[in-house]
Amino acid sequence: MTPVLANVIVDLFLKGGPIMYPLLVAALIALAVVGERVLWWLRHTARRDAKTVSKILEAAERGAWAEASKLAATSEDPVAKVLAAGLEHRETSLEGAIQVASGRELREAARFIPTLDTLVTLAPLLGLLGTVTGIMSSFNSIGNDELSVVHVTGGIGEALIATAAGLGIAITTLIPLNTLSTRLAGLQSDIEAAATTLQVAAHKHEARQK
Repeated sequence: MTPVLANVIVDLFLKGGPIMYPLLVAALIALAVVGERVLWWLRHTARRDAKTVSKILEAAERGAWAEASKLAATSEDPVAKVLAAGLEHRETSLEGAIQVASGRELREAARFIPTLDTLVTLAPLLGLLGTVTGIMSSFNSIGNDELSVVHVTGGIGEALIATAAGLGIAITTLIPLNTLSTRLAGLQSDIEAAATTLQVAAHKHEARQK
């Protein structure tokens, strides 16, 4: 960032009025959350192993529970971890173990999504509050002295800058929020599909034994 651009940004920030400080906090929180989530999902993607999950389910279909359990226990894939929990408690409470394990994985994947959702709603409201205070400042300055025109335009500028800042934060936060929500839904779908397949295989082999 060049010194000229930095000076322009600082100048706009100061002209935006007091509401720019909570908007700055909101922007920093959004930046930190998005950065943390991007790193988390990169690590998550590196752990995904669809081939191993398929092998686990194929072994379960054949009734090779020892093989399926061994494959699941050695995999770092989050779906495989859910299957491992179900296989470990196959003879006692397979469905319950799967629900607990899937809830743990999905809860970790959904971290901070409510925070981003709140920021998307909060930032425009803060900008609107800055608009109101800026317009109020403009009206209060009318007729006070010879420099009232400067005060009026300053209040209008404050209103516009605050509004633009709030909308800018909301728009730039909305994109990663939707992306993270889509990835979360995809992970949930993968877990549910694999868990259902495992449950069907377990019930099928129980029926055969009877």
